[in-house]
Amino acid sequence: MSLVALLRSYPLVAATLVVAAAGGLLALTPAAWLVPWVVGGWAAAMAARAAVGMVRDLLAGHAGIDLLAIVAVTATVLVGEHWAALIVVLMLTGGEALEDYAAHRARADLSRLLERAPSRAHIEREGRLDTVDVGEVAIGDVLVVKPNEIVPVDAVLLDVPAELDLSSLTGESLPVEVAVGGAVPSGAVNGAAAVRMRAERAAVDSQYQAIVRLVEQASEQKARTVRLADRYAVPFTVGALAIAGAAWWLSGDATRFAEVLVVATPCPLLIAAPVAFMAGMSRAARAGVVVKGGDVLERLARAQTFVFDKTGTLTGGEPQLEEVRAADPSRTLSLAAAAERYSTHALSGAVLRAAEARALAVPDASDARETATNGVEATVAGQHVVVGKRAYVERFAGAVPEQRLEPGQVAVHVAIGGEDGGALVLRDRLRPEAAATVAALRAGGAELLMLTGDARATAEHVGREVGIDRVQADCLPADKVEAVRGATRRPVVMVGDGINDAPVLAVADVGIAMGARGATAASDSADAVVLVEDVGAVERVARIARDTVRIALQSIWLGIAISVGLMAVAALGHLPAIAGAWLQELVDLIAILGALRALGPRRERHPGPAVERPGAPAARSVRMEP
Repeated sequence: MSLVALLRSYPLVAATLVVAAAGGLLALTPAAWLVPWVVGGWAAAMAARAAVGMVRDLLAGHAGIDLLAIVAVTATVLVGEHWAALIVVLMLTGGEALEDYAAHRARADLSRLLERAPSRAHIEREGRLDTVDVGEVAIGDVLVVKPNEIVPVDAVLLDVPAELDLSSLTGESLPVEVAVGGAVPSGAVNGAAAVRMRAERAAVDSQYQAIVRLVEQASEQKARTVRLADRYAVPFTVGALAIAGAAWWLSGDATRFAEVLVVATPCPLLIAAPVAFMAGMSRAARAGVVVKGGDVLERLARAQTFVFDKTGTLTGGEPQLEEVRAADPSRTLSLAAAAERYSTHALSGAVLRAAEARALAVPDASDARETATNGVEATVAGQHVVVGKRAYVERFAGAVPEQRLEPGQVAVHVAIGGEDGGALVLRDRLRPEAAATVAALRAGGAELLMLTGDARATAEHVGREVGIDRVQADCLPADKVEAVRGATRRPVVMVGDGINDAPVLAVADVGIAMGARGATAASDSADAVVLVEDVGAVERVARIARDTVRIALQSIWLGIAISVGLMAVAALGHLPAIAGAWLQELVDLIAILGALRALGPRRERHPGPAVERPGAPAARSVRMEP
């Protein structure tokens, strides 16, 4: 940003500089007697403005931390130190610009995602290629994505395989090879050859746009970190006024009062915490987690209990069908798949994939209705089909035999026409990083709990595998909410995936959604969203939150310590007001630089994936089949 643009953005800073220039020119003329009136008058006017803002803050329930600055400006004007008063005003008006600059630097990783949002798409229409706004893309449109371009919407690859850069979505640093018919998420960067795709979702529903909305929420939400500074505002203000008053009383010189307060202005308290928390949010984004506010990091840093859903959280969420136990396996699977098309549960995708892999005809269904965490019912080929838990299916088909399962297996029961239609046996694999994540959280002193709607045998098996001792199975959404509300060690962090987890994510002190597969109700109700297929990101963001709060407090205490030292020097009469005002500017800079340490070690930082690159590296690639 140019100097002119900067001054236009902060008119009070510009006006203060103009007043300083005018005062300097007047001091060189016979009208020098006007300098105290011009400079001191502007300083007094700014103090009055700040007083109005302080009163509004007090009415809103926040400590009036600007009181020191207001008293300092007023006192310096009254004792004739008008230039020192103007420097304090410059510090106050420039504080917003300094904070914005630091926050912009800290927000870089969040902003990068917004800057890369696809805006244009190339559509094949009647033998020609039209370039349109991404919002005009309709489901079924055939798109052409040119080399090194960003895929505009979620699509399916046509004609030839492609190599894509998915690092901004999944964290995978190597190119990913997608086969013909494979799903391509929006936000992926195409390789060195143009490819054709068929749009599967409109832009507003595509994965990258969902991520952009989350980032916008995180960027726009004002971090309520003022509470962190409020804890120190009142004692700091009282202490500073006491030191200044004692210096005046002992010296008998009112100027000493002003000199002390000039170096007691509270900008370190006002600036350090917001900058540190914005930096922490940026660091979390690099770790694959979008945090929706600085206050979320503050609660997460103090978390005492971590609660995990099972399917899609501790497990991969993509179970595989291992067996169909039915008199007519093909018919049972076909009818179940028809009903499961209308389910949002993670198991429904496995049933549909299994039917497609077996080349079964999946008929249309009507009158579909899902009962969260229990199952789905629909009319298929003239018959009433129910798919779900055994107890749920028994409501429609009478007694249903219990299935004997191996550890890690789960049974999905099917009723057809009011009679038992058999069961589908599936297995969902643990995430490879789940056990290490649980161990790291336990080592940090956290209490761990797993809540799941699955049967107890399966839930306890998973709990043993990952190292969670407390397992609550057969949970309805209301049961999960009650369990989280009843937790004694708080704050409580809930980690979940899927629509059925949305209520419990909303009531937890911190809700974290595994949202790598796109927008869900869970992502909307959560305080933070994991954008990578890695539950280990939960432990990483908790560590980042602790680092952020520690650095924010260190920056605040550093600013307070330096200010107290300067106050002691000023109280003894060894620090003129104008020198103290300039030193206080240095204290502000130190506080900002200290807060920016929350960005993390330099080795963690990276520029992010480039939109244009000459070609994919010749390293290992991951193959994605349709």
